[in-house]
Amino acid sequence: MKWYVRVLLIGSVVWFASTAGARGNDDSLLAQVAHRTPLVVSTVPTGIGDLNPYGVAFVPRGFPENGKTQAGDILVANFNNSSNTQGTGTTIVSIAPDGMQNLFFDGPSGLGLTTALGVLRRGIVLVGNLPTTVDSTGHTIVEQGSLLAIDRSGRHIATFTDNTLLDGPWDLALVDQGETAIVFVSSVLNGTVSRLVFHVSENGEHITLESGTVVAQGYGFRTDPAALVVGPTGLAFDFEKGLLFVASTDDNAIYAIPNALTRSNAVKKGELVYKDARHLRGPLGLVLERDGNLITTNGDAVNPNANQPSELVEFTQRGQFVDEFSIDPAQGGAFGLALHCEDGELIFAAVDDNTNSLDIWKFKER
Repeated sequence: MKWYVRVLLIGSVVWFASTAGARGNDDSLLAQVAHRTPLVVSTVPTGIGDLNPYGVAFVPRGFPENGKTQAGDILVANFNNSSNTQGTGTTIVSIAPDGMQNLFFDGPSGLGLTTALGVLRRGIVLVGNLPTTVDSTGHTIVEQGSLLAIDRSGRHIATFTDNTLLDGPWDLALVDQGETAIVFVSSVLNGTVSRLVFHVSENGEHITLESGTVVAQGYGFRTDPAALVVGPTGLAFDFEKGLLFVASTDDNAIYAIPNALTRSNAVKKGELVYKDARHLRGPLGLVLERDGNLITTNGDAVNPNANQPSELVEFTQRGQFVDEFSIDPAQGGAFGLALHCEDGELIFAAVDDNTNSLDIWKFKER
């Protein structure tokens, strides 16, 4: 595989030429990504220095204009603080279409903001956190965490906790219906996926939790000396089919939960969609394309291969490998990603934990 040369200046934006190649279908999204030059933006907030970007989310059309982020921006949540201590990052940065980065949110110390990041069009941002502390013997303790609600001005307006439904909220997927928001959350500390139903006020100043249901359980989960925790992560919802796809890192597989919007009981993992030891290496982030294909990120904590580091992997819902693309020449760089389609333009964004940056590709829809 050929590797591209990266140039990144903290606090600045740099365009660079990519020579990285994806293998497989020339019409695949990743093949198109490989032949385009991304915009690379630092995710390190100026003056704060948080590292290790995890969550990525687009601000949708209809988001109120009078806030610290706007429709079309991309939000990125940081998991580590400036000392690179896991589970202590407190910031979310907002990246404008031109690559300008600004601070959207800075919470209290020791939050550890996760990949569970989503934006509601009424003006509320939801983000999970997984705090860590160090005991008197020097051991790292991973705490349960919570789901935070932040208004358009970057103010923390609500905190949601639950020993089962939100036991280490690690990633999420949204079904935004305006007044009602359905939020699927993967919990990395108990191996479950939950469905939360929220009521959102018209002015975006209040959000209340109306109900919660565990829709899937039984995913592998554990602590890890390098990755901190390993468990169910990326979620992607196919509204037409009612399927919620789950990237289960420890199982090194992708599953689908049927009837995710309506089911009242928890399935055990769901239906196996994709299990491929040749290409999957601890899948983390997950997005669904308009053509039905899925893209996941390899975190390299499971089934690692130094010759295939930090890869994005594209595959069909029938479990057929389509393509792959390495976002960084070192392992452990891939995590959160997001895909946005609007007015014939497709924008694909993926973090690189190794360089503390966000790569953004823009092109016409296929």
